[in-house]
Amino acid sequence: MFKLLNTFSRLNICSNAAPARSIATDSSLWIQASSVLYGEPLKKKKKIDPAIVRAREDRKKKKIERAIKKLKRQANRPKPVDEIEVPYELIDQKELRERPAAQWSEEELLEKHILLKKWTLYKQQRRLEDLQLIDRMVYSQQRALDELKLASPRLYEAAIQIDPELLPYSTEGPVYTPPVKDYDSPDGEYLDVSKKWE
Repeated sequence: MFKLLNTFSRLNICSNAAPARSIATDSSLWIQASSVLYGEPLKKKKKIDPAIVRAREDRKKKKIERAIKKLKRQANRPKPVDEIEVPYELIDQKELRERPAAQWSEEELLEKHILLKKWTLYKQQRRLEDLQLIDRMVYSQQRALDELKLASPRLYEAAIQIDPELLPYSTEGPVYTPPVKDYDSPDGEYLDVSKKWE
């Protein structure tokens, strides 16, 4: 009986689910405190003058309002793109570089219009001929495969396999090279020259 109580008290003490402090009845005197007993009194808050607290909050509000106003002012202004800005030298040379517009007579305009119509009709006919040729080739190929399937299923299966030699493709991977002596490898640093826009 004493042995059973001793085992029970050890189980009760060693389990983490014990809600409160447990003291063992055997000679080892195990003591376990729950997490509630680890607490300590809260630190006293310093009393701050309400005017100072109000002034801090007002400063934060004004700072946020200024940032919002600045964003609203710059919302409609697009970012400048350096690549599409025309250099000032070219702007100064505008009169020198400007060419007069070509003057076309009525006959030349009519001839250009007729040529454009003829070219459009020619390209349309070529496209139709190409589509018809492709259709004929696909139809002939399908008929030949159907006949082959009826004649010999084994040859048909071999015929529909993809030919790897049809499109030859070869690559060479990295080759093994010995390290270069006294090579100072770059450390990956770079100078960022991009402009910051607020």
